[in-house]
Order: sequence, then structure tokens, then C-alpha cells
Amino acid sequence: MALKSFHTSGLMEAGCDEAGRGCLAGPVYAAAVILPPDYFHPLLNDSKQLSEKQRDILRIEIEKEALDFAVAWCSAKEIDEINILNASFLAMHRAIEKLKIKPGQLLIDGNRFRPYKDIPHHCIIKGDGIYFSIAAASVLAKTYRDEFMLKIDAGFPEYKWKNNKGYPTKAHREAIKKYGANIWHRMSFRLLDEQLSIDF
Repeated sequence: MALKSFHTSGLMEAGCDEAGRGCLAGPVYAAAVILPPDYFHPLLNDSKQLSEKQRDILRIEIEKEALDFAVAWCSAKEIDEINILNASFLAMHRAIEKLKIKPGQLLIDGNRFRPYKDIPHHCIIKGDGIYFSIAAASVLAKTYRDEFMLKIDAGFPEYKWKNNKGYPTKAHREAIKKYGANIWHRMSFRLLDEQLSIDF
């Protein structure tokens, strides 16, 4: 099923999504994207449905074709201070704030959002598989975050962030048990599995 180009005809809409909410390490990233009202791309979809190569190709396409786009993030320290849900909202707010064009409406992926200034919004569950603008935001948030995790992996190769991007894989949790947490870890998250924290 093809994605939709807009929610409300005649309004300048920005699609918003985040990446990295379920990770144990690294920032949460968010993107806001305003696409032309008649935008169509056969490959563009929820970033989780795409390969890394497809996402990288689409990122170039989105940045070229978008009327406006912005990417922002919240650090692991901020996540620990205000919790991951609030940090996700704040990262989205920061991305919207960076847009040069003020959108008439926001399309938010998910079921919750904290209103941004006076701009109306719609929360759309699985919106990244329904609207092109949200799908585009999901691709940008994911690719920018993955790029960041690759960069910090160079300083901490033992956590294998190059492969797991900070997500709670078995190898990542075993590395935390062996080497401890570092400055990029979210200390408010349960970093170890119950079974990994028990010494026999």
C-alpha cells in the first residue's frame, strides 16, 4: 500500500519521528521533515522496514527534495534527568524549532506528544508506515543516529556499537557487565539482564 502525501490538503505539514528510544546508550534523535504536497517515492517507508543501504540512499533523496528538514537530539544525560519519553518530545521540539519554514500542522509518529507552541498536531500510531513525511523523518532520525553511534564506537569498540547501535543486544549487555557503563550509557535504564547480573 502506497503511503499518503498529506493528512490535510492545503496545509504545510511537518512529519516528526524519533530514533533510539529503546537503546541503552547514546542520544535519542528526532527529525522534522516538510515534503512537497505531491511528494511520492516508491521506496520510502518506515525506516525499520528498510535496509541500511536503502536508508542511506533515501536520506540523500529526502534532503534534496524536502522543502525543509531538521534533525536534533537529546543526550544520555538529559534522558537520565527528564526520562526517555520527555527527552523524545524535547528532541522533536528542537528539530521543529530548527525548521526555517513554520509548518501549519505537525504529524507525529506514535500516540503521545507534548504540544509545540501554537502549532496543531496529530498523533498517528505507526504513522511512519502511513505518511511520507513521517517516514522521511524516521529515515533521517535513524541515519543521523546510526552515524553518531559509529563515530563514538571508535572510542569504545568493546561495546560493539558499530553493530548494535546502542540497542540492548546480548553482546552489548555482556560488554556492560564486563567493562561497566561509560559516559554514553543511560544510567536510568536497566543496563543488565537479570541473568547477567547474577554471579554463580
